[in-house]
Amino acid sequence: MVRPVEPDPYEREPDLITHHAHNGTEDPYGYDPYDDRYDDRHESAALGAEGDDQYDEEPADDEDDDKKKVLTPKQRKKRRWRIVRRVLYAMFGLFVVVPAIAFVITYFLVDVPSQESIASQQSQPITLMYADGSPMGKIAPASGGSRYLLKPGDVPDAVKKAVYAAEDSSFETNSGFDVGGILRAVYNNVTGGQGGGSTISQQYIKKATANEAPTLTRKWTELAKSFKMNNQMSKEEIITAYLNTIYFGRGANGIEAAAQAYFKKPAKELGASEAALLAGLIQGPSKSENDAYAQRRWNFVMDQMVANKWLDPGQRATAEFPKPIPKAQAKADDAGTLSLHIRNRVIDELEARGYDQDRLHQGGFKITTTIDPKAQKMAEESVAEGMKGQTDESILNALVAVDPKTGGVVAYWGGPDWTKNDQGQDVQAHDWANVPHNPGSAFKAFDLAAFLKMGKGLGETFDGSNNRKFDVGNGTYRTIRNAGESSNCGSQCTVAEAMKVSANTVFYDMVINKTKVDPVAKAAKEAGVRTEDENGKSVLYPDLNIALGGGRTVTTAEDMAAGFATFAGEGVRQKQHFVAKMTNSQDEVEFDETTPKGTPAFSDDADKSKQIAGNVTDALEEVIPYSKLKCPKGQECAGKTGTQQYDFKDSDPANYHDRNAQTWMVGYTPSISTAVWVGGDGNRPLHDKSGKPIYGRTIAGPIWEDFMSRYLTGKPSEKFDSVKPIGKDARYVPPATTAQKPPETTTPPPETPSTTPTPTTPTEPTEPTETGGWPTKPTKPTKPTRPGPGTSDPLFPNAEDP
Repeated sequence: MVRPVEPDPYEREPDLITHHAHNGTEDPYGYDPYDDRYDDRHESAALGAEGDDQYDEEPADDEDDDKKKVLTPKQRKKRRWRIVRRVLYAMFGLFVVVPAIAFVITYFLVDVPSQESIASQQSQPITLMYADGSPMGKIAPASGGSRYLLKPGDVPDAVKKAVYAAEDSSFETNSGFDVGGILRAVYNNVTGGQGGGSTISQQYIKKATANEAPTLTRKWTELAKSFKMNNQMSKEEIITAYLNTIYFGRGANGIEAAAQAYFKKPAKELGASEAALLAGLIQGPSKSENDAYAQRRWNFVMDQMVANKWLDPGQRATAEFPKPIPKAQAKADDAGTLSLHIRNRVIDELEARGYDQDRLHQGGFKITTTIDPKAQKMAEESVAEGMKGQTDESILNALVAVDPKTGGVVAYWGGPDWTKNDQGQDVQAHDWANVPHNPGSAFKAFDLAAFLKMGKGLGETFDGSNNRKFDVGNGTYRTIRNAGESSNCGSQCTVAEAMKVSANTVFYDMVINKTKVDPVAKAAKEAGVRTEDENGKSVLYPDLNIALGGGRTVTTAEDMAAGFATFAGEGVRQKQHFVAKMTNSQDEVEFDETTPKGTPAFSDDADKSKQIAGNVTDALEEVIPYSKLKCPKGQECAGKTGTQQYDFKDSDPANYHDRNAQTWMVGYTPSISTAVWVGGDGNRPLHDKSGKPIYGRTIAGPIWEDFMSRYLTGKPSEKFDSVKPIGKDARYVPPATTAQKPPETTTPPPETPSTTPTPTTPTEPTEPTETGGWPTKPTKPTKPTRPGPGTSDPLFPNAEDP
C-alpha cells in the first residue's frame, strides 16, 4: 500500500470533533491545539539550522494517559512569550487606542468658551454681611464689570514675549499642551518639586471654567479644549484672549486693567520691564504687594526673555525694576459705603486661604464677617470723642476689638478710608490698625508670660531702682531709666508692683538675666502676635529692646488685641479672623468658622496655660486704676498702657525732649479685648490739645475706656476666674519700702560710663497710693531716650509710662 502523504505541518486542516483531546482522542500528527502556528513559522528556520526536528517539540507520552503532559523547555518559553505579547496588546489598547478614541469623542463634545463669556462670569459682585446677617456692602468688579477687551494686534510684542517667558515659552509652537511640560509636572509632583505643565491655552480654559480641582477629569477636558482652541483660533487670537482674561492682582482682570492698576497707563505703552513685572505676577497675584516676591519673579522673567532671545542682553543689564504706583492710588473697586479697610482685611484673609478676588467674583460669593455693626459704630464714635479738640494734625489713631471666645474681630477702625496725596487727589488712606508700631510697655505682658512659663511668680523681686546700668556684652553698658527722674520701684520690687508702675529696669533685668530674648518673642507669638511667617506684619526683633517694646520690635493694633484676647480667654488662643462664614451664589457653604477652634497657647497642658494667663491677668488688673482708667460697672478689667518716646534731634526745640511718638492702651474683660493706638506716622513729636506730651493714659486710655463702657453696657457682669499663683505669691512679699539687701544684678561699678550720654526727661506727677495687699506704690518713673528710625541696636531702649 502506498503510504499516505503527510500534510504540511504548517497547514492545519479543520479540527474534527474526534481530534479534540477532550474527547479522549489525540491528533495523529501530534499537533497541539494550543500551539501557535505563527510562532512555529518564524522559528522554523532557526530550528532547522540547529538540526532540530519539528517533532522534537512533542512532549513525551506518559505511560499513564491520565497523567498530565509535561511541556518541553521550548514550549514553556513559547508560552511565556505568548502571554507577554498578549499583555502588551492589551496595554496598547487600554492606554493608547481607548484614550485616543475617548479624546476624539471629548474633542467633539466640548466647546471653547469665548473671552466675552468669561468676562461676564468674572463680573459677579461679592456680597459682604455683618455678623448678624445685615448687609455690609458689595465689592463690584473693576469698572462695574465692564472691562475693555483688547483686539488681536493691540497687545504689544514686549507684553506677549514677557508672558511667554513667564508661563509658556513653547506657546507659538505647541498644540495646546506641552507633553514635556506635563512630564516635568508629574516629575515635580512625585519628587516634591514645584512647577506645573499647563500651557497658556490650558490656563485660559482653567480660568474660563473656574475649576482648579486637581482631578483627572478636569485635566482631561482641559487638554481637549486646549487642543480644540488651537485648531480653531490663531496664536494671536489665543494670547489676546488670555491676556484679556487672566488675573493680575489689585482687582485687575486683563492686561489693560492691570496696566492702569500698576502703572496708570494703557497696555500699549508698557515697556519690557513693566511687562515682565506684570507677567511675573500671574502665578501669584495675591503677592502683588510683596516686594521680595515681585522682584524675584521680575528677574526670572527678564532672564527667560534673554534666554529665548526675546530681549537683548544689553537691555537686560541696564534694566531697572519698575516702581508700581502705591496700591492706595489704584482705583478702588468697591461699591456702596463699605469700609475700605475692613474690605481689604477680608480680601487679604480670603486670599491667604486660596480665594483670590478673581475667584470670588466668578463664584459670586457671600461672605459673613465677624464685624458686629453696633460695636463698629461704637468704635468710630469713641475714637471721634477721644480726638475731639486735638490740634496736633500729626496724631493718628486705630482701634481693634477681638472676641476672646472666637477670635473674631468685632470692631475695626484704621482711620478714614480716603486722604489727599501731594497732588491733592483723593487716594485710599493707610490702614493704621494694620501698620506695625513700637508697642512700648504694653509689650511687658509678654515678658511676664515668658517669666511665668519658667515657673517664676509675681512675688519674685528685682532691683527696680532708676538709672541702672546693664552689661550687654562686648564691654558695652546700657543705662535704663524708669518713667520719672527720681522715681524707683525700690531695690526689692516685686514683679507685680513693677508691672503696675511699669518699671523699665525690672523688665529689662528680667529679660537680660532670666527669660532671655527668644522666649519672650515665643510667648508673644503663642498669644497671637503674627509675624511674616504667619502672614502677619508684626516684627519681634531678637535683641534686648524687645523687653520694653522698642527698637525694631513692632506690632499692629490687631495683633495686640488678639494677643491680650488670649489672656482674656484663659490661655486659649483663638486665631483672629474677619470671615465667619462663606457661601457661593447657590448658598452652598464653602467654609464655616463660627465654631471656636482654639488651642492652649502657653503650654500643651490646658490647665497650665490657663494658670499662666490668669497670673498675667492678676498683674494687669492693678494697672487699670493706677492709670486712672475705669472699668465698666459690674465688670472686671485688665490691661496695659504703653508709650514710645520721640527720638530727639539736635535741631529740635528743647521741649521736644519729653515728647512721645506712639502711645497705647490695650485691655480686656472676659468677653472683649480692645487695643487702641494713638500715635504718628513714624518718629513725630506729638502733643495734646494743651500742648503737653501725650501718654498711653491721656488719649488712647480714654478712648479705650469709652468704647468698653459703650460695648459692655447692658451686658451681663463677668469676672475673671481665680487661678493658683505660680511661684512666689506677690501678696505675701514685704512692701518694697522695707529695707532689704538688693538681689545680685549685672549693674557695673558706678564709675563705668555709658557709651552714650543719657538725656534727661521731666518728671511726671506722682500717682495716688494703692492699698489692699499690694506693695506701696512708688513715685512714677520717667522715660529714657531711644534711637531714631533705622537704628538697629539702640543704646537706650525706650521706657514707658504705665
